[in-house]
Amino acid sequence: MESEGVGKLLAEAGVDARRLRAALGLLSDGSWWTLAGLVRATATSRRGVEALLRELAPERSGDRFRLPPERAAAYRDLSDPPGGGPADPVGHLLDRHRDVVKRMAALIAEAPRGRQALDHVSATPDTVVRRALLLGTRFWLPGARVLCVGDHDLTSLAVATLHPEAEVTVVDIDERVLAYIAARAAEAGLTVRTRWADLRLGLPPSVREQADLAITDPPYTPEGVGLFAARAVESLRDIGTARVLLAYGAGERTPMLAYKVQSALHDLNLVSEAMYPDFNRYFGAEAIGSAADLYVLRPTTKSRPAAATRADRFAAAIYTHGPQSVESSGTATGTAFPDGFAPEVLVGDWPSDVLPRVPRVRLSVWLAKPYASAPAQVAVAVPRGLEPAVPRLLLASRATHVRVLLAGHEAGERDLWPALLTGDGPLAAVYKITMTGTTIDAVRQPVPKDAPARALRAILDNAHGKLANTWREALIKARESLTKRQARAIVAETAPWSEDVTPLELPAHRLTELPGQVTASLRAAAPPG
Repeated sequence: MESEGVGKLLAEAGVDARRLRAALGLLSDGSWWTLAGLVRATATSRRGVEALLRELAPERSGDRFRLPPERAAAYRDLSDPPGGGPADPVGHLLDRHRDVVKRMAALIAEAPRGRQALDHVSATPDTVVRRALLLGTRFWLPGARVLCVGDHDLTSLAVATLHPEAEVTVVDIDERVLAYIAARAAEAGLTVRTRWADLRLGLPPSVREQADLAITDPPYTPEGVGLFAARAVESLRDIGTARVLLAYGAGERTPMLAYKVQSALHDLNLVSEAMYPDFNRYFGAEAIGSAADLYVLRPTTKSRPAAATRADRFAAAIYTHGPQSVESSGTATGTAFPDGFAPEVLVGDWPSDVLPRVPRVRLSVWLAKPYASAPAQVAVAVPRGLEPAVPRLLLASRATHVRVLLAGHEAGERDLWPALLTGDGPLAAVYKITMTGTTIDAVRQPVPKDAPARALRAILDNAHGKLANTWREALIKARESLTKRQARAIVAETAPWSEDVTPLELPAHRLTELPGQVTASLRAAAPPG
């Protein structure tokens, strides 16, 4: 009997067979389907669809499959017609916003390519629009502050498009994504603030305890979900009314992994207010059916203390691939500094036998606040995967000489962060930088004499301070006739994105623009004639 093998497969799946039956229904409707298309349409894992195709032995054309009508009849009683899955809370609204879906499809197609080392998998245009629709139907958004904790999916642009009355901010480690979001938002006349952050090292000061809603699609490891959720909690301003929306998916054969992830959320004392199965769909992630559930989490009074104590405990490895993965490790092993370099502070994770009497500071603390004393020489150990933080770690120092030791990553490797250090990069205004293999030496430059360079230097020398304030004071020092109000207005006109941000959290594209904008502000402040 033709359907015997398929019937056995469905029987083994038991009550969880509906997805396989849906895939069988799609193959039986006469249309051609790719394996990836079947996975995405039914939220069935690739492994499950492959097992079904082995039993069916369907007609094949290239990478597409179908059951011809004469064979499909034999499976009619076993299949489930399309549309029989979990109810979509906002699916009925999507047709009214097809123009936004089309726009998001174009933006996603042109967006920077995902990085496997950061677990990037793009959500479908329908998904990001439905996320925005859910926010608008479930919550009151006029005046609300929405924070996207990581946003390779461009959810921020969908939210800003559909809900311009909300204030939208993105924090992300990927400089390309931040630059792309800022550029596309500006082109569309949308306001989306962008902030650089490596969440393993903390949340940017400008977004701490500021958000009403935080939405995140984190790396799907217990460590990754726990860290991103903890930072999302730290971003909330009113624990009594705020929410965290979190995407997470696991294959149907890995319930223990899902249990560990949900345990991490439980440890943060978060209440699962709702969970929408298979709400998020992706181009890829076929091991989990190209789908993930959407959790609506409500914090409790114990959530913020739990986030504060647990977030910093997560290891540098939170991803599933690459040098930052949970299977990978690597820290700078240290050296005896044979050239006579004698650091007065060791920043980062150093072996206990390296200069045991020298004070040590964690990377996160170094970025969070200025060091209490003024050491002349500082050594910084940067583990694998944290290299993009190097420019910020240098800006956070006031030492005369900073030496950075990287673990297993060539300092000259083509990436975005070295461009901030070399040539015309903004850090060249502060340091003379030499990169040799895995070692970076940064020697502080003398304060320049010309007004634009001196003003830029004053801003970057106070990297922990609010940019708008230090910029204002630099203008007043350069143009003594300016009042504080006048200087503040010039800064706001020149760089409207500068309010409440510190130089340490500026994305690379903003840091790169800063020298030119400081010069422009000085021209605007010049006396007439």
